[in-house]
Amino acid sequence: MKAHKVSAKPRVKEYDFSKGVRGKYASRYAGSNVVVLAPDVARTFRDSKSVNAALRAVQGLARFAGTH
Repeated sequence: MKAHKVSAKPRVKEYDFSKGVRGKYASRYAGSNVVVLAPDVARTFRDSKSVNAALRAVQGLARFAGTH
């Protein structure tokens, strides 16, 4: 098996953000809800479809129990 070659790009000690624009891409995230899952939860729920299904099930149980 051949070893994968890694490019030998020089590492930059410091990055220059003096020409950076604050919030340049913020509008892309407007209206989105980003949630970071704990590692153990992320192992169980691999994608948004499974997370949403589980949360909808909990939501239904809460309604049934009259707590929401």
